[in-house]
Amino acid sequence: MPARHLRTSSTPARLAVALLGTAAVFATALIVPWGGSTPEAAPDPTRERTAEPPTAPPGPARVNTYTCTPYSGIARPNPVANLLKDTYTWGTTPSTKVGDGTGNIDWRANPAKNPSWYMWLHSLRWLGQGINAAAKGDQAALQRVSAIARDWVTDNPYSWKSDVGAYESTMHRTNVLICLRQAVLSGLHVGKLPLTYAWLDKTLLDHARFLQENWSGDWNHGTDESLALFGIGCTLGRADLKQLAAGRLTSAIKTSIDTQGSTNEQSTAYAQFNYALWGRAIDVLQQCGVDPGTTIMARRRELAKWLALATNSLGNLPQLGDSEVVRTVPVTGTVLEYAGTLGKQGIRPTQRVGIFDAGYIFGRTGWGETRAFTQESTYSIRFGPAQKLHGHNDHTSVTYTSHGRDILVDGGHAGYKMDGWRSWAKSQFAHNELVVQSASGHPETKLVRSAIKPTSEFYELNDSPGAGIDRTRGVLMLKDPDLMVVLDRGTSEADENYSTLWHLPADQKVVVSGNDWVVARKPGDTVKTTLLQIPFQQATTPIEVVSGQQDPIQGWHYRTIDQRLAAPVVKFNRTGRSASILSVIAPTRSNAVVSYTTSRQGTRQMVNLKVDGVTTTIGISADGTLERIN
Repeated sequence: MPARHLRTSSTPARLAVALLGTAAVFATALIVPWGGSTPEAAPDPTRERTAEPPTAPPGPARVNTYTCTPYSGIARPNPVANLLKDTYTWGTTPSTKVGDGTGNIDWRANPAKNPSWYMWLHSLRWLGQGINAAAKGDQAALQRVSAIARDWVTDNPYSWKSDVGAYESTMHRTNVLICLRQAVLSGLHVGKLPLTYAWLDKTLLDHARFLQENWSGDWNHGTDESLALFGIGCTLGRADLKQLAAGRLTSAIKTSIDTQGSTNEQSTAYAQFNYALWGRAIDVLQQCGVDPGTTIMARRRELAKWLALATNSLGNLPQLGDSEVVRTVPVTGTVLEYAGTLGKQGIRPTQRVGIFDAGYIFGRTGWGETRAFTQESTYSIRFGPAQKLHGHNDHTSVTYTSHGRDILVDGGHAGYKMDGWRSWAKSQFAHNELVVQSASGHPETKLVRSAIKPTSEFYELNDSPGAGIDRTRGVLMLKDPDLMVVLDRGTSEADENYSTLWHLPADQKVVVSGNDWVVARKPGDTVKTTLLQIPFQQATTPIEVVSGQQDPIQGWHYRTIDQRLAAPVVKFNRTGRSASILSVIAPTRSNAVVSYTTSRQGTRQMVNLKVDGVTTTIGISADGTLERIN
């Protein structure tokens, strides 16, 4: 099915984009999603935003050639000197001596009780600098990393599935063990593994057995597992392992990335990670003599378009699902080059609005044709299938950038520790949507209708977030003046507490005037945001602002899993069996005047807005249709 990419009437019907290369593989530091005895999801790709150099284009297919993967930034804070002391560093946790100084490691250590710290200890990726040194002939480094790896094998006999940290890290540890094997051969200048390292091939076969019996399926975790299994087959000359892994990859791509370029992760950061991951899959298969076919390349090409459209005017991907603030990687020769360089390089895309069946709307006022790239306004809207994998309870939620800054933000990604912070970050209360206090479901949300015009776009979404509760949101996006108009309507069989939430960046100071007016601004900034609560079919109620609240949790923004900042949330509230909340979000220069009046035109309510000297009129029909009149 072709992607439902909607275009303005003035733009060509096809997106100009060069063929995607398969060699641009970017390493990212990952975080395990573990908070108990059962893994919740695959590791998080958002910790490290500096891309590794792309791999060289593959040459002629060769049999049994497998490229050792980078260590995803995890090796960087763990130099050889620290490895010789059995010291391990990850994240913000202080360096920890985890062994006795001889390579005998306490594999149950976890001083900060952080599941990610623990998983990456078991991944062995922290040995990366030592393995690289060993490959160049550093015998002390070779002895130490070999001792640590063998100690893991001794202390964690097959099967290690009962230990989630060891279980979750199997695919990563597999690659490290392959890297270590290659380092032994090159560091000792031998063509065959010495008998003293026979344990290394044995444990690779144990890892292969584990990966055969414990495949996660058609998502990024399963893809990583398949690549690791293929790596063992390639390294040890096991055609059966290669065939199984290649078959899993061939099947998984059809679910992992759909024909419109959307991934099944429900996360923008994971979408970018999947772009790199499937690029590596092409390389791995080709370099070990297996034809990857055409599907992977075709799906990646569509994913590149998806990522470009998702890129906001700041050059970042909006924080949807388990996503930190991540910059779009400017892959040379693809549509991502223009988006990732803020319009400085590459071919400018022609498509400015895209609607995807997986539940995403990405739109923008332009690509920098008549104003700077960073001065365009961009937005995202979520709908679609029910929550899964790395998705949040964010249906109908919006994000918005304009005037060179974030205007509306998502609550962000709180990491994988199963606590109140993660529960909040995934919940409806961490997103810009109409929330119903008693509702706990995350149902399918339908895009009921849409209308794309040269200077406005209208969307209407509907779902039922709880038993007997109906929720409809209409969103009207305007250009010149750039602003957002949102009509939220809800009905319920019993009295409910409804709130339309607007999450603002942490640097905003908020001033409330009456029941209809909010102004938010960073002190000294040249940009402000005016939020209006305008009566429509119901009287307005006092506006509430929450920031830095811990019981219940509200008013926070996670730019990264390690950076939680108090951030204001503006709440427009209603109580009863119905709610009708009309909001206007108007970003402007800090000294601009914003005003409004209302009137009637037949059955329609008219909202006459004057924004920084520009007057526009919005018509609102009784059925919820929002339309720009002038």
